[in-house]
Amino acid sequence: MARSTMLHVRVDDEIKTQASEALAAMGLSVSDAVRILLKRVVNDQAFPLELKVPNAETREAMKEARAMMAARTARFSSVDALVDELEKDRQQ
Repeated sequence: MARSTMLHVRVDDEIKTQASEALAAMGLSVSDAVRILLKRVVNDQAFPLELKVPNAETREAMKEARAMMAARTARFSSVDALVDELEKDRQQ
């Protein structure tokens, strides 16, 4: 059997709890899931999930969202304003 080593990973407590529960329902531990992930990386020589660089429009939306969160503001002053904008866009 191959020699093993410890791998330490920092993760948010809530994410760890939720992931542990979901994995347990599948009969897996967090350690099992990490081993599977790493084995896939080795076998495929790629990350097993599709990762993409966001395009310019998405980057601008992310920038706007971060600014609104930092300023604690919203794009629309009310739900009615949001619905009006959505209806306007739909008619175009």
